[in-house]
Amino acid sequence: MIGFLDGRVVSPGPDGCYLDVNGVGYKLQCSATTMAALPGSGESFRMWVHTHVREDALALFGFATESERTMFEALIGVSGVGPKVALAICSALTPEAFRKALVTDDVDALATVPGIGKKTAGRIVLDLKERLQLPDLEVVGGGRDAITLARSALQNLGYSVPEIRAALGELRPADDDTVETIVRSALKALA
Repeated sequence: MIGFLDGRVVSPGPDGCYLDVNGVGYKLQCSATTMAALPGSGESFRMWVHTHVREDALALFGFATESERTMFEALIGVSGVGPKVALAICSALTPEAFRKALVTDDVDALATVPGIGKKTAGRIVLDLKERLQLPDLEVVGGGRDAITLARSALQNLGYSVPEIRAALGELRPADDDTVETIVRSALKALA
């Protein structure tokens, strides 16, 4: 298995690039996040790699950071999530935003990714939250249930999912914060 490749970027395209490693060109499929992080053609770059083997194909997926590769590998371990869908999620969410979505049960954040419906998003949250033991992470502080209820209340008030995600992303609620306190703070951020 290939862990990472150090080489020169050659021919970056819309969905990946070639990496020249001592005269050998590796074709890597990449997320939009990684594509944005690539230097210009001919410049050196370290690409973290996942080797995906199927009966009929061998594909290399490249990532700018090790945390993005870890996120990708966790996603393809979920039933019904293949490499293309996992790459789309990596393109839409940073590893930090993804962990935060898992911790706060933000199914809507995942459902906004093309190719992901609410059912698949719910399966991803449920499966990875258990497997990665994310309840112990302190990404958003305590009061995860209060945040989930606050998100629902803000949706009922007519705010869009991206607006709610941005407003709640600015907050750092304490363990004893109530739903009302979180909604009030989010409304101030939205104003």
